[in-house]
Amino acid sequence: MANDFIDLLVSLTAIMEEETDRLLAPGRHNDFAEMVVAKTKLVGAIEAKMAQHARTRDTWLATLDEETNDRLMTAIRDLGAVAQVNASVLERQIDLSSEMMSVVATEARRLSGTRSAIYGASGILSRTETATPISINATL
Repeated sequence: MANDFIDLLVSLTAIMEEETDRLLAPGRHNDFAEMVVAKTKLVGAIEAKMAQHARTRDTWLATLDEETNDRLMTAIRDLGAVAQVNASVLERQIDLSSEMMSVVATEARRLSGTRSAIYGASGILSRTETATPISINATL
């Protein structure tokens, strides 16, 4: 049972390492959706194993032999290290995407001239910017 748990941890670590490498590599990669699905399934399987261990044998860690315990601790440590790097790279990619969308939206507003001015009853000029519709072609 512990070997299955270790295998799940090692598999999740490998997928996160591959995802991080691809995010850092130049060019477009179209298979991130599959990686997300695989990561989600592995995390669900890990949570299920942990719940199963907690229900059936809450002292299962204490019953592991030294070699299996060492493998488990190494797998957990490796997963933690890879997850930190992966989270950092993903956060940066999300920030870059947000910055890029902001720049595109600002340029679209500038080009479309959707800025308007309204004179109030007291003679004060209020400027507003209406939303500019933006379409993303994800097939490029």
